[in-house]
Amino acid sequence: MNFDSVETKIPTLGKPGIPSSIKRAEGEPLNINFTSDEVRILVDVDVKRTVAAIKKGKKPASFELAGPRSKIYFDPSKLRCAMVTCGGLCPGLNGIIRSIVLELYYGYGVKNIYGIQYGLQGFIPKYGHDIIELDAGTIGSIIKKGGSFLGSSRGPQDIEEIVECLDRMNIGVLFMIGGDGTLMAATKIADAITKRNLKISVIGIPKTIDNDIYMVSRSFGFDSAVEVATQSIRAAHNEAKGYPNGIGLIKLMGRNSGFIAASASLAQQDVNFVLIPEIDFDLDGPHGFLAALEKRLKRRGHAVIVAAEGAGQKFFNDKDQARDESGNIKLYDIGIFLKDKISSYFNDKNINISLKYIDPSYIIRSLPANANDHVFCSFLGRNAVHAAMAGKTKLLIGNWNNTFIHIPMVASVGKRKHVDPMGILWRSVLEATGQGSLINGEQMTK
Repeated sequence: MNFDSVETKIPTLGKPGIPSSIKRAEGEPLNINFTSDEVRILVDVDVKRTVAAIKKGKKPASFELAGPRSKIYFDPSKLRCAMVTCGGLCPGLNGIIRSIVLELYYGYGVKNIYGIQYGLQGFIPKYGHDIIELDAGTIGSIIKKGGSFLGSSRGPQDIEEIVECLDRMNIGVLFMIGGDGTLMAATKIADAITKRNLKISVIGIPKTIDNDIYMVSRSFGFDSAVEVATQSIRAAHNEAKGYPNGIGLIKLMGRNSGFIAASASLAQQDVNFVLIPEIDFDLDGPHGFLAALEKRLKRRGHAVIVAAEGAGQKFFNDKDQARDESGNIKLYDIGIFLKDKISSYFNDKNINISLKYIDPSYIIRSLPANANDHVFCSFLGRNAVHAAMAGKTKLLIGNWNNTFIHIPMVASVGKRKHVDPMGILWRSVLEATGQGSLINGEQMTK
């Protein structure tokens, strides 16, 4: 990755000139150290590359550190805020909503906070969705529940109608919680706001259970997903060991990136094959997956397979693949495909197997977050509020080099983070599983 080309400048609505009066929950002033825009976090922490760049007269790319500023842009007594959750469900959505509301309400004294129901549909009059007035009492216990307190939806909506709604409601800050499609919409909304010369801050909180947001080290919900996926692997392993030639097959989330499959397999090291979108594999042939699975059964009598949902899409070879309401390509079901292929392969060889197939995807997506994700969501939500109150806009709150930072939307939106085939994560998976290459012929030497 060329870190020197990463955009790090954060747009602002204007110069913040109001002294911050951030308070504790009891209403007392909060004695804290404020963060300055001059405090930076290096994008590239490789010492050799950074020193070499400085010697060449280059200024290393760096992000703004997230946190409360001593001067704010908005007057809390007059500010009206709105928030919306979009796309698929993910553990931690309610934690984000709660932390934003609590920081606005108690920290800055903002009393006009509105929840937009059912994603971007909530801005469009024809759908007739009511808004929800949010305060500390409304959201007090929502982190105990899964899903989204505000509801969600997929699919594009008219940007101009959304901006008109924000203008009619006199909204000063819009918090958008969602994945890449939502953040693309957030960028367009921010651009439309700028064209109209409106003073509305748009702050994105990146949401993806797959952990594939570009320039974001970790996304909320990922820790919870790995924890529950690990339980599925444990169950599959017990099932596989309990029968002669037992096979446990688990399909996990991961449309374009295999972080959940790889991480869960390392958390519960009973997995023998991990199939992810980033790593090619063959099905048939002497070095293909099925032959390797047969060898494993002959050697140990059981096997556990983890497949990310985006793995092996080449086997379907459909140039006119359908898309969902958000514009994402509808993936073919690699889990059912592998289940059928494995069964047919061993049936043709007259080898009896006991195959158990597990797909915990929607259970994982709709569960409440675990303790680690609750803490993480609190940091994200509160830092989103600090950025908004300072008049910053068109940014994401992200985690980079174990620090919370401001990322310009332009630096992340429309791009994807992937498992590095030569990186430590995939190397560790290969060491833990011993699966080796599953490619035939000359490609094995690549």
